[in-house]
Amino acid sequence: MSKVTVLSRGLLISTLSMTMTACMNMQAPQPMIKSDIPQSFAQTNTGISIAHQGYKQFFVDTQLLQVIEISLDHNRDLRTATLNIQRAQQQYQISKNDQLPTIGANGSAIRQVNASVNPNNPYSAFQVGLGMTTYELDFWGRVKSLKDVALNNYFATQSAQEATQISLVSQVSQAWLDYAYAQANLNFAEQTLKAQLDAYNLNKKRFDAGIESEVPLRQAQISVETATNDVAAYKTQVLQAQNLLNLLAGQVVPQHLLPNHAVKSISAETNFATGLSSDLLNNRPDLKAAEYQLQAAGANIGAAKARMYPNISLTGSTGYASTELKDLFKSGGFSWSVGPSIELPIFDWGTRKANIKIAETEQKIALANYEKAIQSAFREVNDALAAQAHIENRLNAQRRLVSATDTTYKLSTARFKAGIESYLTVLDAQRSAYAAQQGLLMLEQTKLNTQIELYKALGGGLSRPIS
Repeated sequence: MSKVTVLSRGLLISTLSMTMTACMNMQAPQPMIKSDIPQSFAQTNTGISIAHQGYKQFFVDTQLLQVIEISLDHNRDLRTATLNIQRAQQQYQISKNDQLPTIGANGSAIRQVNASVNPNNPYSAFQVGLGMTTYELDFWGRVKSLKDVALNNYFATQSAQEATQISLVSQVSQAWLDYAYAQANLNFAEQTLKAQLDAYNLNKKRFDAGIESEVPLRQAQISVETATNDVAAYKTQVLQAQNLLNLLAGQVVPQHLLPNHAVKSISAETNFATGLSSDLLNNRPDLKAAEYQLQAAGANIGAAKARMYPNISLTGSTGYASTELKDLFKSGGFSWSVGPSIELPIFDWGTRKANIKIAETEQKIALANYEKAIQSAFREVNDALAAQAHIENRLNAQRRLVSATDTTYKLSTARFKAGIESYLTVLDAQRSAYAAQQGLLMLEQTKLNTQIELYKALGGGLSRPIS
Protein backbone atom coordinates (compact mmCIF):
# COMPACT_ATOMS: atom_id res chain seq x y z
CA MET A 1 0.00 0.00 0.00
CA SER A 2 1.50 3.35 -0.99
CA LYS A 3 2.20 6.19 1.41
CA VAL A 4 -0.25 8.38 -0.54
CA THR A 5 -3.06 5.87 0.03
CA VAL A 6 -2.26 5.63 3.74
CA LEU A 7 -2.13 9.40 4.00
CA SER A 8 -5.44 9.79 2.19
CA ARG A 9 -7.16 7.29 4.43
CA GLY A 10 -5.67 8.90 7.50
CA LEU A 11 -6.97 12.28 6.37
CA LEU A 12 -10.44 10.81 5.80
CA ILE A 13 -10.54 9.14 9.23
CA SER A 14 -9.32 12.32 10.93
CA THR A 15 -11.93 14.39 9.12
CA LEU A 16 -14.77 12.07 10.12
CA SER A 17 -13.52 12.01 13.71
CA MET A 18 -13.56 15.79 13.83
CA THR A 19 -17.10 15.74 12.50
CA MET A 20 -18.24 13.50 15.33
CA THR A 21 -16.47 15.39 18.12
CA ALA A 22 -16.08 19.01 17.11
CA CYS A 23 -19.68 19.88 16.17
CA MET A 24 -20.52 23.16 17.90
CA ASN A 25 -23.91 24.30 19.15
CA MET A 26 -24.48 27.96 18.29
CA GLN A 27 -28.19 28.04 19.01
CA ALA A 28 -29.40 30.93 21.11
CA PRO A 29 -30.35 30.12 24.71
CA GLN A 30 -34.01 30.27 25.73
CA PRO A 31 -34.77 33.92 26.57
CA MET A 32 -36.29 35.03 29.85
CA ILE A 33 -40.10 34.95 29.61
CA LYS A 34 -41.93 37.81 31.33
CA SER A 35 -45.65 37.32 30.87
CA ASP A 36 -46.50 39.70 33.76
CA ILE A 37 -49.66 37.88 34.83
CA PRO A 38 -51.00 37.30 38.37
CA GLN A 39 -50.15 34.09 40.15
CA SER A 40 -53.79 32.97 40.28
CA PHE A 41 -57.09 33.55 38.52
CA ALA A 42 -59.50 36.23 39.70
CA GLN A 43 -62.09 33.59 40.57
CA THR A 44 -60.50 30.25 41.41
CA ASN A 45 -62.50 27.06 41.85
CA THR A 46 -60.48 24.45 43.70
CA GLY A 47 -59.88 21.01 42.29
CA ILE A 48 -58.38 19.44 39.18
CA SER A 49 -58.94 21.58 36.11
CA ILE A 50 -61.91 20.58 33.97
CA ALA A 51 -59.51 20.81 31.02
CA HIS A 52 -58.24 17.34 31.95
CA GLN A 53 -61.62 15.91 31.00
CA GLY A 54 -62.16 14.84 27.43
CA TYR A 55 -65.23 16.28 25.75
CA LYS A 56 -66.97 12.92 26.13
CA GLN A 57 -66.69 13.27 29.91
CA PHE A 58 -67.50 16.98 30.07
CA PHE A 59 -70.60 17.06 27.85
CA VAL A 60 -73.53 14.85 28.81
CA ASP A 61 -76.09 15.48 26.05
CA THR A 62 -75.98 12.50 23.71
CA GLN A 63 -77.25 14.50 20.72
CA LEU A 64 -74.51 17.08 21.14
CA LEU A 65 -71.82 14.41 21.52
CA GLN A 66 -72.88 12.76 18.27
CA VAL A 67 -72.72 16.10 16.44
CA ILE A 68 -69.23 16.72 17.86
CA GLU A 69 -68.11 13.28 16.65
CA ILE A 70 -69.41 14.03 13.15
CA SER A 71 -67.54 17.35 13.15
CA LEU A 72 -64.25 15.78 14.23
CA ASP A 73 -64.55 13.32 11.35
CA HIS A 74 -65.58 15.72 8.59
CA ASN A 75 -64.69 19.32 9.46
CA ARG A 76 -62.47 20.78 6.73
CA ASP A 77 -60.43 23.07 9.01
CA LEU A 78 -59.48 20.14 11.21
CA ARG A 79 -58.69 18.06 8.14
CA THR A 80 -56.39 20.81 6.86
CA ALA A 81 -54.67 21.01 10.25
CA THR A 82 -54.07 17.26 10.15
CA LEU A 83 -52.58 17.49 6.66
CA ASN A 84 -50.32 20.31 7.87
CA ILE A 85 -48.96 17.92 10.49
CA GLN A 86 -48.14 15.37 7.81
CA ARG A 87 -46.36 18.02 5.75
CA ALA A 88 -44.34 19.24 8.73
CA GLN A 89 -43.41 15.65 9.57
CA GLN A 90 -42.02 15.10 6.07
CA GLN A 91 -40.14 18.40 6.20
CA TYR A 92 -38.52 17.30 9.46
CA GLN A 93 -37.58 13.96 7.91
CA ILE A 94 -35.91 15.78 5.01
CA SER A 95 -33.88 18.00 7.36
CA LYS A 96 -32.94 14.94 9.42
CA ASN A 97 -31.75 13.14 6.28
CA ASP A 98 -29.51 16.11 5.47
CA GLN A 99 -27.25 14.96 8.33
CA LEU A 100 -26.45 11.78 6.41
CA PRO A 101 -24.47 11.40 3.18
CA THR A 102 -26.38 10.64 0.01
CA ILE A 103 -25.06 7.69 -2.00
CA GLY A 104 -26.20 6.92 -5.52
CA ALA A 105 -25.31 4.58 -8.35
CA ASN A 106 -24.00 5.97 -11.62
CA GLY A 107 -22.95 4.62 -14.96
CA SER A 108 -21.99 5.88 -18.40
CA ALA A 109 -21.08 4.70 -21.89
CA ILE A 110 -19.25 7.25 -24.02
CA ARG A 111 -18.02 7.09 -27.62
CA GLN A 112 -15.25 9.66 -28.10
CA VAL A 113 -12.13 10.76 -30.00
CA ASN A 114 -8.93 12.00 -28.42
CA ALA A 115 -7.44 14.42 -30.94
CA SER A 116 -4.03 14.49 -29.24
CA VAL A 117 -3.65 10.69 -29.37
CA ASN A 118 -5.38 9.36 -32.47
CA PRO A 119 -7.89 11.72 -34.15
CA ASN A 120 -8.92 9.06 -36.68
CA ASN A 121 -9.62 6.25 -34.24
CA PRO A 122 -12.65 6.77 -31.94
CA TYR A 123 -12.92 4.57 -28.88
CA SER A 124 -15.49 3.75 -26.19
CA ALA A 125 -15.30 4.41 -22.45
CA PHE A 126 -17.49 2.58 -19.93
CA GLN A 127 -17.89 3.45 -16.25
CA VAL A 128 -20.09 2.18 -13.39
CA GLY A 129 -19.88 2.79 -9.68
CA LEU A 130 -21.19 4.40 -6.49
CA GLY A 131 -20.83 8.05 -5.67
CA MET A 132 -21.38 10.16 -2.54
CA THR A 133 -22.76 13.58 -3.36
CA THR A 134 -21.43 16.64 -1.59
CA TYR A 135 -21.84 15.95 2.12
CA GLU A 136 -21.48 18.85 4.55
CA LEU A 137 -19.30 18.12 7.57
CA ASP A 138 -21.39 19.83 10.23
CA PHE A 139 -18.57 21.27 12.36
CA TRP A 140 -20.54 24.36 13.37
CA GLY A 141 -23.96 22.70 13.85
CA ARG A 142 -25.71 24.41 10.91
CA VAL A 143 -27.41 21.25 9.64
CA LYS A 144 -28.33 20.18 13.18
CA SER A 145 -29.82 23.61 13.86
CA LEU A 146 -31.93 23.40 10.72
CA LYS A 147 -33.09 19.95 11.84
CA ASP A 148 -34.08 21.41 15.22
CA VAL A 149 -35.97 24.20 13.45
CA ALA A 150 -37.94 21.65 11.45
CA LEU A 151 -38.56 19.49 14.54
CA ASN A 152 -39.94 22.41 16.56
CA ASN A 153 -42.06 23.52 13.62
CA TYR A 154 -43.45 19.99 13.48
CA PHE A 155 -44.31 20.06 17.19
CA ALA A 156 -45.86 23.53 16.77
CA THR A 157 -47.99 22.28 13.88
CA GLN A 158 -49.12 19.30 15.93
CA SER A 159 -50.09 21.60 18.80
CA ALA A 160 -51.91 23.87 16.36
CA GLN A 161 -53.98 20.88 15.23
CA GLU A 162 -54.94 20.18 18.85
CA ALA A 163 -55.86 23.84 19.32
CA THR A 164 -58.03 23.60 16.21
CA GLN A 165 -59.84 20.61 17.71
CA ILE A 166 -60.46 22.47 20.98
CA SER A 167 -61.84 25.44 19.06
CA LEU A 168 -64.00 23.17 16.90
CA VAL A 169 -65.53 21.39 19.89
CA SER A 170 -66.38 24.77 21.40
CA GLN A 171 -67.78 26.20 18.16
CA VAL A 172 -69.93 23.14 17.49
CA SER A 173 -71.31 23.17 21.04
CA GLN A 174 -72.21 26.84 20.87
CA ALA A 175 -73.69 26.52 17.38
CA TRP A 176 -75.80 23.60 18.62
CA LEU A 177 -77.02 25.79 21.49
CA ASP A 178 -77.72 28.63 19.03
CA TYR A 179 -80.02 26.28 17.13
CA ALA A 180 -81.69 25.09 20.35
CA TYR A 181 -82.43 28.59 21.62
CA ALA A 182 -83.44 29.93 18.21
CA GLN A 183 -85.96 27.07 18.14
CA ALA A 184 -87.05 27.90 21.70
CA ASN A 185 -87.56 31.57 20.79
CA LEU A 186 -89.48 30.50 17.69
CA ASN A 187 -91.76 28.28 19.78
CA PHE A 188 -92.41 31.13 22.21
CA ALA A 189 -93.01 33.62 19.38
CA GLU A 190 -95.56 31.26 17.81
CA GLN A 191 -97.35 30.91 21.16
CA THR A 192 -97.36 34.69 21.50
CA LEU A 193 -98.74 35.10 17.99
CA LYS A 194 -101.59 32.72 18.81
CA ALA A 195 -102.41 34.73 21.94
CA GLN A 196 -102.29 37.96 19.96
CA LEU A 197 -104.67 36.55 17.34
CA ASP A 198 -107.08 35.55 20.10
CA ALA A 199 -106.88 39.09 21.52
CA TYR A 200 -107.40 40.57 18.08
CA ASN A 201 -110.49 38.44 17.50
CA LEU A 202 -111.86 39.45 20.88
CA ASN A 203 -111.33 43.15 20.16
CA LYS A 204 -112.90 42.75 16.74
CA LYS A 205 -116.01 41.25 18.31
CA ARG A 206 -116.20 44.10 20.82
CA PHE A 207 -115.72 46.61 18.00
CA ASP A 208 -118.36 44.95 15.82
CA ALA A 209 -120.80 45.00 18.77
CA GLY A 210 -120.13 48.69 19.36
CA ILE A 211 -118.63 48.14 22.81
CA GLU A 212 -115.19 49.52 21.97
CA SER A 213 -113.81 52.04 19.50
CA GLU A 214 -111.52 51.08 16.65
CA VAL A 215 -108.42 52.08 18.64
CA PRO A 216 -108.13 48.85 20.71
CA LEU A 217 -108.72 46.83 17.52
CA ARG A 218 -105.82 48.51 15.72
CA GLN A 219 -103.63 48.19 18.81
CA ALA A 220 -104.33 44.47 18.81
CA GLN A 221 -103.54 44.35 15.10
CA ILE A 222 -100.17 46.01 15.74
CA SER A 223 -99.36 43.29 18.27
CA VAL A 224 -100.37 40.59 15.76
CA GLU A 225 -98.14 42.02 13.04
CA THR A 226 -95.24 42.44 15.46
CA ALA A 227 -95.55 38.83 16.59
CA THR A 228 -95.80 37.68 12.96
CA ASN A 229 -92.57 39.51 12.20
CA ASP A 230 -90.88 37.90 15.22
CA VAL A 231 -91.94 34.44 14.07
CA ALA A 232 -90.43 35.04 10.63
CA ALA A 233 -87.23 36.43 12.19
CA TYR A 234 -86.76 33.40 14.45
CA LYS A 235 -87.44 31.02 11.57
CA THR A 236 -84.55 32.74 9.79
CA GLN A 237 -82.33 32.36 12.87
CA VAL A 238 -83.15 28.65 13.07
CA LEU A 239 -82.14 28.11 9.45
CA GLN A 240 -78.96 30.17 9.83
CA ALA A 241 -77.98 28.28 12.99
CA GLN A 242 -78.55 25.02 11.13
CA ASN A 243 -76.41 26.23 8.21
CA LEU A 244 -73.55 27.10 10.57
CA LEU A 245 -73.82 23.75 12.30
CA ASN A 246 -73.70 21.95 8.95
CA LEU A 247 -70.60 23.94 7.98
CA LEU A 248 -68.81 23.08 11.21
CA ALA A 249 -69.86 19.44 10.95
CA GLY A 250 -68.65 19.22 7.36
CA GLN A 251 -71.92 17.63 6.29
CA VAL A 252 -75.66 17.91 6.90
CA VAL A 253 -76.44 17.18 10.54
CA PRO A 254 -79.31 14.66 10.82
CA GLN A 255 -82.55 16.23 12.02
CA HIS A 256 -82.89 13.87 14.97
CA LEU A 257 -79.64 15.28 16.43
CA LEU A 258 -81.02 18.84 16.49
CA PRO A 259 -82.79 20.02 19.66
CA ASN A 260 -86.30 21.46 19.28
CA HIS A 261 -86.43 23.21 22.66
CA ALA A 262 -84.23 25.11 25.10
CA VAL A 263 -81.42 23.02 26.61
CA LYS A 264 -81.20 23.36 30.37
CA SER A 265 -77.91 21.53 30.94
CA ILE A 266 -74.98 20.30 28.85
CA SER A 267 -72.53 19.20 31.55
CA ALA A 268 -72.72 17.19 34.75
CA GLU A 269 -70.10 19.49 36.33
CA THR A 270 -71.12 21.75 39.21
CA ASN A 271 -67.76 23.05 40.43
CA PHE A 272 -66.04 23.86 37.10
CA ALA A 273 -62.60 23.76 38.73
CA THR A 274 -59.85 25.81 37.10
CA GLY A 275 -56.77 24.24 38.68
CA LEU A 276 -53.62 26.35 38.97
CA SER A 277 -52.89 29.21 36.59
CA SER A 278 -49.62 27.48 35.67
CA ASP A 279 -51.65 24.55 34.31
CA LEU A 280 -52.52 26.67 31.29
CA LEU A 281 -49.02 26.18 29.90
CA ASN A 282 -49.58 22.42 29.87
CA ASN A 283 -53.26 22.28 28.98
CA ARG A 284 -53.50 24.81 26.15
CA PRO A 285 -51.90 23.56 22.92
CA ASP A 286 -51.85 27.06 21.40
CA LEU A 287 -49.40 28.09 24.14
CA LYS A 288 -47.31 24.99 23.43
CA ALA A 289 -47.28 25.91 19.74
CA ALA A 290 -46.04 29.41 20.57
CA GLU A 291 -43.32 27.92 22.79
CA TYR A 292 -42.16 25.56 20.03
CA GLN A 293 -42.03 28.48 17.60
CA LEU A 294 -39.84 30.33 20.10
CA GLN A 295 -37.49 27.35 20.29
CA ALA A 296 -37.40 27.12 16.49
CA ALA A 297 -36.40 30.79 16.35
CA GLY A 298 -33.49 30.08 18.72
CA ALA A 299 -32.32 27.18 16.55
CA ASN A 300 -32.56 29.40 13.47
CA ILE A 301 -30.07 31.78 15.08
CA GLY A 302 -27.62 28.88 15.38
CA ALA A 303 -27.99 28.10 11.67
CA ALA A 304 -27.40 31.76 10.76
CA LYS A 305 -24.28 32.00 12.98
CA ALA A 306 -22.85 28.81 11.49
CA ARG A 307 -22.85 30.48 8.07
CA MET A 308 -20.11 32.81 9.37
CA TYR A 309 -17.68 29.88 9.46
CA PRO A 310 -16.14 27.80 6.66
CA ASN A 311 -18.38 25.26 5.01
CA ILE A 312 -16.47 21.97 4.68
CA SER A 313 -17.90 19.28 2.42
CA LEU A 314 -16.85 15.78 1.47
CA THR A 315 -17.31 14.00 -1.84
CA GLY A 316 -16.27 10.54 -2.94
CA SER A 317 -16.82 7.80 -5.49
CA THR A 318 -15.82 4.25 -6.22
CA GLY A 319 -16.36 1.99 -9.21
CA TYR A 320 -15.00 0.44 -12.38
CA ALA A 321 -13.94 1.98 -15.69
CA SER A 322 -12.75 0.43 -18.98
CA THR A 323 -12.56 1.08 -22.70
CA GLU A 324 -14.04 -2.37 -23.31
CA LEU A 325 -17.40 -3.40 -21.91
CA LYS A 326 -16.22 -7.01 -21.42
CA ASP A 327 -13.28 -5.83 -19.27
CA LEU A 328 -15.36 -3.44 -17.13
CA PHE A 329 -15.42 -5.50 -13.92
CA LYS A 330 -11.89 -6.88 -14.09
CA SER A 331 -9.60 -6.04 -11.23
CA GLY A 332 -7.54 -3.60 -13.19
CA GLY A 333 -10.52 -1.36 -13.82
CA PHE A 334 -11.26 -0.52 -10.16
CA SER A 335 -10.89 3.12 -9.06
CA TRP A 336 -11.94 5.31 -6.13
CA SER A 337 -11.68 8.92 -5.05
CA VAL A 338 -12.47 10.89 -1.89
CA GLY A 339 -11.72 14.42 -0.87
CA PRO A 340 -12.93 17.42 1.12
CA SER A 341 -13.75 20.88 -0.20
CA ILE A 342 -13.98 24.11 1.73
CA GLU A 343 -15.94 27.32 1.23
CA LEU A 344 -14.57 30.21 3.26
CA PRO A 345 -16.61 33.43 3.58
CA ILE A 346 -14.37 36.46 3.03
CA PHE A 347 -16.52 39.39 1.98
CA ASP A 348 -20.27 39.23 1.31
CA TRP A 349 -21.24 42.89 1.93
CA GLY A 350 -22.58 42.01 5.40
CA THR A 351 -25.23 39.54 4.22
CA ARG A 352 -24.37 36.84 6.77
CA LYS A 353 -24.31 39.31 9.65
CA ALA A 354 -27.65 40.72 8.49
CA ASN A 355 -29.10 37.20 8.48
CA ILE A 356 -28.01 36.77 12.11
CA LYS A 357 -29.70 40.06 13.03
CA ILE A 358 -32.87 38.95 11.25
CA ALA A 359 -32.84 35.62 13.11
CA GLU A 360 -32.33 37.40 16.45
CA THR A 361 -35.19 39.79 15.68
CA GLU A 362 -37.43 36.87 14.75
CA GLN A 363 -36.65 35.30 18.12
CA LYS A 364 -37.71 38.52 19.88
CA ILE A 365 -40.94 38.53 17.85
CA ALA A 366 -41.57 34.89 18.78
CA LEU A 367 -40.93 35.75 22.45
CA ALA A 368 -43.40 38.66 22.32
CA ASN A 369 -45.99 36.43 20.63
CA TYR A 370 -45.52 33.77 23.28
CA GLU A 371 -45.90 36.24 26.14
CA LYS A 372 -48.99 37.75 24.52
CA ALA A 373 -50.47 34.28 24.02
CA ILE A 374 -50.06 33.61 27.75
CA GLN A 375 -51.66 36.93 28.63
CA SER A 376 -54.55 36.34 26.21
CA ALA A 377 -55.16 32.86 27.61
CA PHE A 378 -55.17 34.24 31.15
CA ARG A 379 -57.67 36.93 30.17
CA GLU A 380 -59.97 34.42 28.43
CA VAL A 381 -60.15 32.32 31.60
CA ASN A 382 -60.81 35.35 33.79
CA ASP A 383 -63.49 36.64 31.42
CA ALA A 384 -65.28 33.29 31.53
CA LEU A 385 -64.97 33.17 35.32
CA ALA A 386 -66.28 36.74 35.63
CA ALA A 387 -69.32 35.89 33.50
CA GLN A 388 -69.93 32.72 35.48
CA ALA A 389 -69.55 34.36 38.89
CA HIS A 390 -72.85 36.26 38.79
CA ILE A 391 -74.89 34.41 36.18
CA GLU A 392 -77.02 32.59 38.77
CA ASN A 393 -77.95 35.88 40.47
CA ARG A 394 -78.96 37.30 37.10
CA LEU A 395 -80.98 34.19 36.25
CA ASN A 396 -82.82 34.23 39.59
CA ALA A 397 -83.67 37.90 39.18
CA GLN A 398 -84.84 37.28 35.61
CA ARG A 399 -87.04 34.38 36.69
CA ARG A 400 -88.69 36.60 39.30
CA LEU A 401 -89.15 39.26 36.63
CA VAL A 402 -90.81 36.70 34.31
CA SER A 403 -93.15 35.65 37.10
CA ALA A 404 -94.08 39.24 37.96
CA THR A 405 -94.68 40.35 34.38
CA ASP A 406 -96.66 37.21 33.59
CA THR A 407 -98.90 37.78 36.61
CA THR A 408 -99.36 41.44 35.62
CA TYR A 409 -100.31 40.39 32.09
CA LYS A 410 -102.92 37.91 33.35
CA LEU A 411 -104.42 40.44 35.79
CA SER A 412 -104.58 43.23 33.24
CA THR A 413 -106.22 40.88 30.71
CA ALA A 414 -108.86 39.89 33.26
CA ARG A 415 -109.54 43.50 34.18
CA PHE A 416 -109.83 44.42 30.50
CA LYS A 417 -112.37 41.67 29.89
CA ALA A 418 -114.29 42.93 32.93
CA GLY A 419 -114.29 46.43 31.46
CA ILE A 420 -112.13 47.89 34.26
CA GLU A 421 -108.90 48.52 32.30
CA SER A 422 -108.20 49.73 28.77
CA TYR A 423 -106.56 47.51 26.24
CA LEU A 424 -103.47 49.75 26.29
CA THR A 425 -102.72 48.43 29.80
CA VAL A 426 -102.95 44.88 28.46
CA LEU A 427 -100.54 45.72 25.63
CA ASP A 428 -97.96 47.20 28.00
CA ALA A 429 -98.17 44.17 30.28
CA GLN A 430 -97.92 41.79 27.34
CA ARG A 431 -94.83 43.52 25.95
CA SER A 432 -93.14 43.40 29.37
CA ALA A 433 -93.93 39.69 29.80
CA TYR A 434 -92.72 38.90 26.28
CA ALA A 435 -89.44 40.80 26.76
CA ALA A 436 -88.86 39.20 30.16
CA GLN A 437 -89.29 35.69 28.75
CA GLN A 438 -86.92 36.46 25.88
CA GLY A 439 -84.39 37.79 28.40
CA LEU A 440 -84.65 34.59 30.41
CA LEU A 441 -83.95 32.44 27.36
CA MET A 442 -80.96 34.63 26.50
CA LEU A 443 -79.51 34.30 30.03
CA GLU A 444 -80.03 30.54 30.07
CA GLN A 445 -78.06 30.27 26.83
CA THR A 446 -75.41 32.65 28.18
CA LYS A 447 -74.94 30.41 31.22
CA LEU A 448 -74.30 27.36 29.05
CA ASN A 449 -72.06 29.30 26.66
CA THR A 450 -70.03 30.52 29.64
CA GLN A 451 -69.42 26.93 30.73
CA ILE A 452 -68.23 26.07 27.23
CA GLU A 453 -66.00 29.18 27.09
CA LEU A 454 -64.40 28.30 30.43
CA TYR A 455 -63.80 24.71 29.31
CA LYS A 456 -62.20 25.95 26.09
CA ALA A 457 -60.15 28.71 27.77
CA LEU A 458 -58.65 26.20 30.22
CA GLY A 459 -57.63 23.97 27.31
CA GLY A 460 -60.42 21.40 27.39
CA GLY A 461 -61.73 19.64 24.32
CA LEU A 462 -59.24 16.86 23.56
CA SER A 463 -59.92 13.16 23.88
CA ARG A 464 -57.31 12.56 26.54
CA PRO A 465 -58.40 10.81 29.79
CA ILE A 466 -58.16 12.34 33.24
CA SER A 467 -54.54 12.20 34.39
